[in-house]
Amino acid sequence: MIPVTTFAGKKVALFGLGGSGLATARALVAGGADVVCWDDNPDSVAKAAGEGIATRDLHEIDWTPLSAFVLSPGVPLTHPKPHWTVTLAKTAGVEVIGDVELFVRERRALAPDCPFIAITGTNGKSTTTALIAHILSSSGRDTQLGGNIGRAVLTLEPPKGGRYFVVECSSYQIDLAPTLNPTAGILLNLTPDHLDRHGTMQHYAEVKERLVAGSDVAIVGVDDSYCALIADRIENGGGKVVRISKRQPLASGFYNEGHRIIEAHQGATSILADLNGIQTLRGSHNAQNAAAAIAACLAVGVTPDEIRAGLSSFTGLKHRMQPVGRIGSVVFVNDSKATNAEAAAPALSSYDRIYWIAGGLPKEGGITSLQPLFSRIAKAYLIGEAASAFAATLGDVVPYEISGTLERAVAHAAADAAADGQEVAVMLSPACASFDQYKNFEVRGDSFVAHVAGLAGVTMLVDVPEGGK
Repeated sequence: MIPVTTFAGKKVALFGLGGSGLATARALVAGGADVVCWDDNPDSVAKAAGEGIATRDLHEIDWTPLSAFVLSPGVPLTHPKPHWTVTLAKTAGVEVIGDVELFVRERRALAPDCPFIAITGTNGKSTTTALIAHILSSSGRDTQLGGNIGRAVLTLEPPKGGRYFVVECSSYQIDLAPTLNPTAGILLNLTPDHLDRHGTMQHYAEVKERLVAGSDVAIVGVDDSYCALIADRIENGGGKVVRISKRQPLASGFYNEGHRIIEAHQGATSILADLNGIQTLRGSHNAQNAAAAIAACLAVGVTPDEIRAGLSSFTGLKHRMQPVGRIGSVVFVNDSKATNAEAAAPALSSYDRIYWIAGGLPKEGGITSLQPLFSRIAKAYLIGEAASAFAATLGDVVPYEISGTLERAVAHAAADAAADGQEVAVMLSPACASFDQYKNFEVRGDSFVAHVAGLAGVTMLVDVPEGGK
C-alpha cells in the first residue's frame, strides 16, 4: 500500500467504494487523513464501515472544511451530467481528484525522481503496459505495475529511489489527475470510445492529451490525425516528443518495417528490434505496442540489449492473443478478451490460416465487419447464442460447424488443424460477450486453456488454471 501522507491531518471526502475506491480509502486512512466515504451500494458502505472507515451520506456533510473530494473513476465527472457529489464539491470550491492524482502527489513528496511510465490510448494500453513492466522486471529492476490494469495504483509499494512505476491510465483516471507528470507518457492511438462519458471525440482527445502533455518525454503514436496533431502541439510548445508508427516511416522516432522496429534519428536509421518469431507480438498493432515500450524503456535508462531480451521473453497478456499450447505445427491461441468484432480483428489479422472458435452473447453488428479477413479462416467452430447468426454471415464463404460448446469446439478444431499439414492456429477469438455460457471473458479463456491442456500430445506454454473447465 502507498499511504497518502500528503493529506495527513486534512479532511477528505470520497465517493465510490468499489475495488479501487476502497483501496483509496484505506490508503488515505493509513496516511493520516480524516476521511468520510459513501457509495450508492449499501453493501459497499457496510464493508468500509466494517473496516473502521468513517462512512456518511455525503448529502449530509459540511463540504467547506474539505481539502479534497476523491471520486472513483467509474463515476461520471462531466457527462452525461456530473454526479451529484461533483456538483456539491464544485459548489463548495473543493477540488475533485482521483487515485492516480493521489499517487503522483505522493511520488513528488517521497521520490520525485523515481521513474514513472504512464500509458493511455484507445487500444493496446494493457499489452503495452504489461510489456514495459516485463522488460523492466526481467532486467532486474524493482518494478511496480498497476492502475487500470490488475492492481489499483495505491495498492503498490511506495515510491522510492530506484523503484520503477508502470501505470495504465484510462481517460476517466486522467480526467481526475490534473497534475499527472510521468517521466515518460505514452499515447498510443485515438478512436471514438467512451463518448457517453466525454460528450465529444474532441473532449475525449483533450483528456487523453493531458497525460503526454505533462510528461518529461511524450511518446505518441501518429497513425491517426488526433494523435498526430497532439504530437505537433506538444513539440511546438517546447515539449520533448518521440513519435511512433506501426505503418509509416518517420524522419525521427520508431516505426514498424517488416515487423522490425526501426529507430530513425536525423536521417539515419537502424534496426533496434526484430519482432519476427516472437509469437506474443504478432501483428502491426503489436508492432506499435513494442515501439512504444522501446521508446519508454530507453527514456528511463534501459539498454537496447536489455530491451531486446525482454521482448523475446514476453509471454503475452493473458486472454489477449496469448499462445497457450502447441501440437506440432498447430498453435493454440487464447484471445477471449475479444468481445466484439473490432477486438477480434487484430488476432485474425495476425495468422495466415486459422481454425476459428467464435460465438457467445452477440454484440450489435455481429461479425460482418470481419468479412475482409474471412480468407484467413480455414474453418469456424461456432458456440453460444450467436452461433446461428454467425453461420448466416459466414454463409458459403467459410466452412463452419455449430459446435455449441467450447469443449466440443476445441476438440473438433484441434483434430481438423492436425490434419491440415500446415502451420496453423486454433484460435478462440469469440467476437462476443461471454455471459451466455460464462461469468466473464477470463473464465471463458481459462476454460479454453483447460480444454487445450486435455488434448493428447500438447505442449503447454502457460500454466493451466485450476478448475478452468
